[in-house]
Formats: sequence, C-alpha cells, structure tokens
Amino acid sequence: MADTTTALLVIDLQEGYFSAPELAAIRDRVVAGSLAAVTAARAAGALVVEVRTVHSEDPATWALNMREDACPFMIGGTEDVRPVGELAAVRPDEPGEDWVVVEKTRDSAFHGTELVELLRSRGVERLALVGISTESCVAATAADAYAHDLRVVLVEDGVLAPDAERHRASLAHLEDLYRQPALPLAAITFAAPAPPAAPAAGPGPA
Repeated sequence: MADTTTALLVIDLQEGYFSAPELAAIRDRVVAGSLAAVTAARAAGALVVEVRTVHSEDPATWALNMREDACPFMIGGTEDVRPVGELAAVRPDEPGEDWVVVEKTRDSAFHGTELVELLRSRGVERLALVGISTESCVAATAADAYAHDLRVVLVEDGVLAPDAERHRASLAHLEDLYRQPALPLAAITFAAPAPPAAPAAGPGPA
C-alpha cells in the first residue's frame, strides 16, 4: 500500500455512543485498536480525520429515526458529542493540517460534508477506517468512499460492533462487494499527504 497516500478516518469515538450498554461493553477494545492506528498514522505524518456526529437542537438536522421517535441525540454542546477522553493522549491540542475534525449528521462521513474535497485537496487516494459501528457508520462511510473512487482498508482491531455476527457479516460484505479488506495494523502503510491546496487566485485588476 506504499504506492498511495493513506489517511486515517476515526469515526464516532464519542462519549454519547458509549453510554449505551452494548457499546460500553466493546469500548476498551475498539478504543485501544483505534488509538494504535492513530499513533501509527501520526508517526508517518499521515492525515488524520476525526469524524464526529453532531446534531443541532432543531430537528431539521436529525435522522429519520430520531424524528420518528422524537429522540434528540448527539446534540452540539452536550457531553454526548465530546470525543472519548483517551483520544487526548494521541491528538494535538488543536486541529491543524495533519488533524482535521469533520462533523456529520448522518451515518456516512461524506454525506453533507466537505470530506471528499478535503481528501482530494491533499492527494489522498486510500483511507484506513477505525471506529464504530461496523454495520452502520463505518460501512456507510466505506461504501461512499468507494463511490468517490477512494480505496479503503479497515483496521482489523479498530472497527467493532456490539453484535459479533453483524460485525463479521459487514466486513465480509465490504470485502466481497467493494474489495475493502480488514487488515491488521501492521499490514497498513500510512503516508504523508500533500500540503493543502492553495486557494485559486482571483482575477487581477481590470
């Protein structure tokens, strides 16, 4: 994989999700695997994109099930949207060129965001994914990456779901349909991206 630039997407490692008992049960494993991937990516100078789900109090941003159930969740400014505390040990104090935060309101990190433009401006051709959950936000992001002609690998110990069978089935589906394998971290090569593209110069004086 050394022939392409590999960036890391860290998906939904936020306190609100792990308040659910079924996700709390897998927290230690998925966070540990994700932090190992972040450490490897940062050591290589690779781009890390921390993806967070953040909704407004206005139901206009809510997903259909939230509206149908009248159940606000992951509302901006609440403890729910805060990244897991363990990330503080491996992330910079402030986002910068090598660590970018993208906020989303749907499962896919590409839906309604500027993620694809960011990746293209940095020459990123391949993504490694970590986070939760395999069958939902991870799978939706991976499928949309394929639609944008980006290659994807899932970090074997960095993606997980509460239901082990759904986790295995989702990984098999992504590999069979989109050729997106789950690989051990040691088999993934991260690479530094190009510097951010400078904005195009405007027209000169008339």
